[in-house]
Amino acid sequence: MRKYNGLTIIHGALFAALLTACASRPAEHTEAAPAEAPQVPSSAVPEAVAAAPSAPSAAVALRSDAPLRYVVKKGDTLWGIAGHFLEQPWQWPEIWYVNDQVKNPHLIYPGDVLTLVWRDGRPMIVAADGVSADVDYLSPRVRELPLDQAIPAIPLDAIRDFLKNPRLVDADELRQAPYVLSFVDPHVVEGTGSLLYLQNVPARGDTRWDTVRLGQKFVDPDSGEVLGWEGTPVGGIEIRQFGSPATGLVTDSEREVRAGDRLIKPQIETLAANFYPHAPAHKVGGRILSVYDGVSQIGQYQVVTLNRGARNGIEPGHVLSILQANRNARDPYTGKLVRLPELYAGTLMVFKVESRVSYALVLKAMREIHTLDRVEKPQDGERL
Repeated sequence: MRKYNGLTIIHGALFAALLTACASRPAEHTEAAPAEAPQVPSSAVPEAVAAAPSAPSAAVALRSDAPLRYVVKKGDTLWGIAGHFLEQPWQWPEIWYVNDQVKNPHLIYPGDVLTLVWRDGRPMIVAADGVSADVDYLSPRVRELPLDQAIPAIPLDAIRDFLKNPRLVDADELRQAPYVLSFVDPHVVEGTGSLLYLQNVPARGDTRWDTVRLGQKFVDPDSGEVLGWEGTPVGGIEIRQFGSPATGLVTDSEREVRAGDRLIKPQIETLAANFYPHAPAHKVGGRILSVYDGVSQIGQYQVVTLNRGARNGIEPGHVLSILQANRNARDPYTGKLVRLPELYAGTLMVFKVESRVSYALVLKAMREIHTLDRVEKPQDGERL
């Protein structure tokens, strides 16, 4: 993941940052909420906040036990903190104040104090750096912090193994891809430091390539479109001599290189851990194509592939409901199969997007989840 050091963060006086749903935190982080949170007069709110809409577009589902004060600690996630305040995570942007003085206003850091207040009947979060939550935090302040110290949106441990694993290889890329022909030394498989013969390498082209082994073929279950093939990373190869065949050196390997493995251009890592959870503005109508570790049932903190990507308006941070689909029951009297209604089964969040597909982490599993279950924009009143 790319890191940016020395980023200047300006904490505007007031964040409205009620976050999103579904985790718990140790008791020492929070204080029990009284019947009514403190009111903040309009005069005490920065002009940018005061100009915000007086009410969100949908009723904000605030937890009945939401704390009045929360101190952000190392190891927290945005999703986890949000669970202290909101019942429905996709409502977060409705009440998050975007401070235009800050380069990335969604970042929250260990040591920040989040305080629940109300303004004109609307819940807000007052955010300040440091451990004081008194009125002093209403003054803007500047601090230098590396971007990578901000808390991530989701547990990075849950996706760390995935980051060096399958990527999508589309049909055009596959048709043009060079491949491993054989080994300079007579072995069936080779690893780091081995010399290989390669076929179909463009003359005087790129010298560095990634090697992948093709896995399952992804086909959109609704349209029948071939979305691509799952490419499992094998290692890196450096071209030592162009020609037909060309000669290459295995510079690093995660698996043994085999004849037939494909060469594709290295992928620029675009994963950002600091996106924020939000619902898409449009219907999604997607399905779960596969689960990373290949099990039949899908549970919490497993990575799934969706048949919707950037071309469908999907972006990192999109929170989607998982709906059990294609379920049938046999009528005991007629013997006919009856299609059962879709049923809410869990919640996932997209963390990586390609053109035709995206990858998401299951954050909540209420019922059994399977491939081909539907994913859709969360609905009002839906308890996530």
